[in-house]
Amino acid sequence: MKRIRFFQLALGVLMVLAMALTACQPAATPTPEPTQPPAQAEMPTTPPPQPTATPEPTAVPLGSPENPLIMALAPSATAQELIASGEAIAKQLSELTGYTIKTTVPNSYGALVEAMGAGNAHIGWLPPFAYVVAHQKGYADVGLITLRFGADHYGSQFIAHVDSGFTPYFDPQTNQNTADAATALAQFEDKKPCWTDPLSSSGYVIPVGFLNKYGIKTKAAAFVQGHPTVVRALYAKGICDFGATFIDARTSSALQKDLPDVMDKIVVIWRTDPIIPNDNVSYASTVPEDMRAKLNEAFLKLAETEEGKAALKAVYQIEGLKVVDDTFYDEFRVYLEASGVDVTSLVK
Repeated sequence: MKRIRFFQLALGVLMVLAMALTACQPAATPTPEPTQPPAQAEMPTTPPPQPTATPEPTAVPLGSPENPLIMALAPSATAQELIASGEAIAKQLSELTGYTIKTTVPNSYGALVEAMGAGNAHIGWLPPFAYVVAHQKGYADVGLITLRFGADHYGSQFIAHVDSGFTPYFDPQTNQNTADAATALAQFEDKKPCWTDPLSSSGYVIPVGFLNKYGIKTKAAAFVQGHPTVVRALYAKGICDFGATFIDARTSSALQKDLPDVMDKIVVIWRTDPIIPNDNVSYASTVPEDMRAKLNEAFLKLAETEEGKAALKAVYQIEGLKVVDDTFYDEFRVYLEASGVDVTSLVK
């Protein structure tokens, strides 16, 4: 009995001690709840700075005083004669169109063609073969064909000094040849010709075609630039034996003035049929269509006025103008091919 009471007493003491120890320990620190960061005010988004665009330079209009149209004339006469007549035409065109137009005379037909392609000429007075070359190279398009004696085609003539010893086979009274080409041209065998320019239809390409056709070999030629220059060279004698020009280069006002007896001293040996298109007014490929149309209209108006007729007559003995397109040259291209002249060798 005593053991039981002792055991109960010991158990009570242990329980009191355990409670005392528990009360002496520090209170547990509560685990804090996770907190969200305070919401931040939305800041306005600033776009990144954009690079400043460089303004495009303003194009200067073609035909303005700062960017004039350049009208180039074929060097078929002296530059002084052509410039004076060309400036008279340019002045009238400017009055009719409002465009500023300047005049130039390249030193050869080849230089004229290249000027059309290089932007150094916008309006070109092109001989037919020079035009064919320029169009083939993509430099120019025909706008107008010139008229002389009511015709838009012409021929070439072989000429020589009256004392040259050649027999003329052309009768100026009937305006007809009196022999065929083979007979008339055979006398030029081993003789020296004066040609105008390698791109001249009547002053080189067509005459050489006829000589080639009949197997006539000549000496090395002198290229003297310009139809009146061929006439002058033959008149002076000693430079070449014969030459070729358009029909009839002898009647130019400058020649008539300087050489009053030129029609007697320089005779026609033989003439071709009018198989060559007249020279034309062409536009560089960079000239806009609306500008071409306006210029065409102005040229046609100019050709109807007394002042305009005088200027056209003075520059190339032109009596009128008419609108054409490139198909006008189709027949001429066929003849060039048949003539035996290597056209591609002249297209550089």
